Amino acid sequence: MPEALKKLINSISYLPWIWEKSATKLAFFLLNSNKNYIDNLSENLKNIKDKVWKCSVCNTLTDIWSETCSICSNPSRNKYEITIVEEYLDMITLEETWVFSGVYHVLGWAISPISWVFVWDLNFEWLFNRIEALDNKVELILATNPNIEWEATANYLIEEIDKRGLKYKVKITRLSRWLSSWYIEYADNMTLINALKERKEI
Repeated sequence: MPEALKKLINSISYLPWIWEKSATKLAFFLLNSNKNYIDNLSENLKNIKDKVWKCSVCNTLTDIWSETCSICSNPSRNKYEITIVEEYLDMITLEETWVFSGVYHVLGWAISPISWVFVWDLNFEWLFNRIEALDNKVELILATNPNIEWEATANYLIEEIDKRGLKYKVKITRLSRWLSSWYIEYADNMTLINALKERKEI
């Protein structure tokens, strides 16, 4: 097998959920593809590192030439309802329900000492600064996945809000029992709609 093809297969096999056999099939697909398609794919791969940035307000992904994302810069969104999610894909999944008109805050992960992810690795300070800057009571909606890492993250958030004296202006809610056995990314729209509509205060 040509060395260039071997290297391509090896690179593809590093992608999550791609086994060696699938990597080989994809490599041969690319080998037989039109050169314009390959050039376009190569440019797009380069651009995700060169032209994708983080929103300065909520930490989600945006274009590098834009300081804030399309949600944070939209005046019709309710800035007093902030849904806290672990990652960008969770935010996208919730957006696809078309029922939430607030804004988001992407932490970037969940507290997990076993994975070497600690409080200071997450974007809590951005969140606390947002709360302090708002002139009215805020609802924080914990869009959490049902695992021990998110329990630890939620507990830290609740304790820190109390410690910083922000409890008087913060209402904390959590997605309802509808999501008890589903991760947000894999939940269907109706499950998420019910979980949002029937969220409970904690």
